[in-house]
Amino acid sequence: MNYLAHAYLSFKDPDILMGNLISDFVKGKKKFDYPSRIKQGIELHRAIDSFTDAHPATKEGKKVFRPEYGLYGSAFMDIVYDHFLAIDQKEFSSGELLNFSQWVYASLEKSIDLAPERFRQMFPFMKQHNWLFNYQYTWGIERSFEGLVRRAAYIKESHTAFKLFNDHYRHLQYVYAAFFPDLKKNSSEIFHSFERI
Repeated sequence: MNYLAHAYLSFKDPDILMGNLISDFVKGKKKFDYPSRIKQGIELHRAIDSFTDAHPATKEGKKVFRPEYGLYGSAFMDIVYDHFLAIDQKEFSSGELLNFSQWVYASLEKSIDLAPERFRQMFPFMKQHNWLFNYQYTWGIERSFEGLVRRAAYIKESHTAFKLFNDHYRHLQYVYAAFFPDLKKNSSEIFHSFERI
């Protein structure tokens, strides 16, 4: 999953949110440097990624991108899932996505000094360009695909990925619908298990 889903599956807990969003920037034993609740957010992020990768619907969705992009199919699917979450009226009714995205940025800002340097460098761009809100637009997904290519070592273009996204849009939306309720349930169970610790 990408930034919107990880933020959403932090269940409005600011410390879990911080851990969930910085997890990819925290390597190895560095997670033990953080307060317990942020550390739980890091663990939740990794559980979400493992569940996502193992789910049959994700494996089906990755087939759209794998012939052209190999293992990077997973990264493209993460962004695709954020698009369909952003337009999912069961999760975000009218106006809620904008309110949620603003809450996320404000929450992160309060403890941004705790974040790894690379996340602190990225965060102003996330906020300025309102990444979380703009996942609902296909042009937002196109930009996210382009950003993925800039960070990737072994792929050089995203135009093909964006065409595949548009060509298989309905199929990918079906994949999301088969997947996200399972992820939300699993993530909620993990989140509530933290509260019992």
